[in-house]
Amino acid sequence: MADSTLTEGRKQMQHQYAPAGIDTGDAEKLATILQERLASLIDLSLILKHVHWNVIGPGFMAAHELMDEQTEDTREMVDGVAERISTLGGVAAGLAQQVVDMRATKDQYALGRAPVMAHLGALDKVYERLGAEHRSTIEQVGNIDPVSEDLLISQAKRLELNHWFIRAHISDTDGRLATQGTVDQLDAATAATYALQPDVASEEVDEDGADED
Repeated sequence: MADSTLTEGRKQMQHQYAPAGIDTGDAEKLATILQERLASLIDLSLILKHVHWNVIGPGFMAAHELMDEQTEDTREMVDGVAERISTLGGVAAGLAQQVVDMRATKDQYALGRAPVMAHLGALDKVYERLGAEHRSTIEQVGNIDPVSEDLLISQAKRLELNHWFIRAHISDTDGRLATQGTVDQLDAATAATYALQPDVASEEVDEDGADED
């Protein structure tokens, strides 16, 4: 069912035109590349809203509000990429199943309800991956379309700024990150919780976001 849906979706995305100065084939290639960025940014916006709803503990309000700010910023980036895909003659695929099929990672966000520092540690890994993907895509499109390249560069700057807002909460005065050396979101969440929120150091954060005694 998923394969047939994806095939039908791809048929609908066939290019019939392109902006002046861009070959239709190049425009289709660009739209395909940008579609992955679109899906990943939509995924990020959902993760940030999920954290907004499920963060708990000391620092709740600041993190709760920060997630809303970053969600809105990410939604603006989503709109920018989607409109660029449409400008290139493609179809911006932003429906739920399309996002699942086309996002760069198949991993789900690791936490449910969890302390502030746990979520910030996990988000460090989310932003780390997304920033690297954006930079890689900039290299891909740079020789084809400077307009798409410029869009992605401006977004990479915003993603890196938002990443810094997260990292500022999980670094010490020497600039060392609590998540340094961790390999995934759950490891990063645990490391950040233990390093910087000692009052909950006796609690374990599991994949469902529940705390165990």
